[in-house]
Amino acid sequence: MRRRTLLNAAIVGAVGLGVAAVGGLSSAQTTEPEAAAGDERVEKKESVARGKTIDFYTAVPAGHGDGKGLPICLVMHGASTRPDDFRGLGFGRALTRAVEKGSPPFVLAGADGGRRGWRPHDGDDPQRMVYEEIPNWCAERGFDVGRLAIWGWSMGGAGGLRLAETFRGFAKGVAAFSPAVSRGDDVFQSVGRLRTQPLGLWCGLDDPLLDDVKALQLALPMPPIAGGYSDGGHDMDYWKSVVPQAFQFIGGMLTRPKPSPTPSPAPSATMG
Repeated sequence: MRRRTLLNAAIVGAVGLGVAAVGGLSSAQTTEPEAAAGDERVEKKESVARGKTIDFYTAVPAGHGDGKGLPICLVMHGASTRPDDFRGLGFGRALTRAVEKGSPPFVLAGADGGRRGWRPHDGDDPQRMVYEEIPNWCAERGFDVGRLAIWGWSMGGAGGLRLAETFRGFAKGVAAFSPAVSRGDDVFQSVGRLRTQPLGLWCGLDDPLLDDVKALQLALPMPPIAGGYSDGGHDMDYWKSVVPQAFQFIGGMLTRPKPSPTPSPAPSATMG
């Protein structure tokens, strides 16, 4: 009992960001009118890293025009969804609702990473696409590529953690839903590289990956600053229920104030 209490306690709290740490949508939230999506698109892009034409999805919260100047949350999908599904899943509406609820605005941007875990294989490198090409496509749209976060679920949750381990400092925050990890895999082996990476970690209590996700949490060198365990399985119903929490976390990470520069000492007065 003590181990479980400590485990659940470690994942809560959001370091002043006002992020709800546990639970899904309340009944009050589910009865609210749906928010409107803003500028939401799926475009075709030629990916050199993947060696093929892929779908590229972007969403801007309603009321923020074409999103110029806004920071970016990179979306890394699981095995059963693709960018062409994101509109139907309500991601653009959820983004607008998060901003209406007080999250600082940001845009979503995600591309098709295939079905092999966001790992390089046989000349197809979806990880390099996320690290190099998607920021370039976002820059063409005028988004702020100097402020990037990562959000992924299942295969994409593991891919987001792996990306943060590989390219330290690339992301200002990583929100991982039910990451498809297993003890001893490459994410676990490189977990020390997440020492300074702000993380949000969520998983359903009925998810078959729950034990591995909890083991990952214990292995992290720095506890997650958002997230939690709540009712749900390894499915989109659960992941959509915790999107509001994740978007609040991401918005806060993308707008953290820069540290104030250390003032230079005043020059000494000299007598002429």
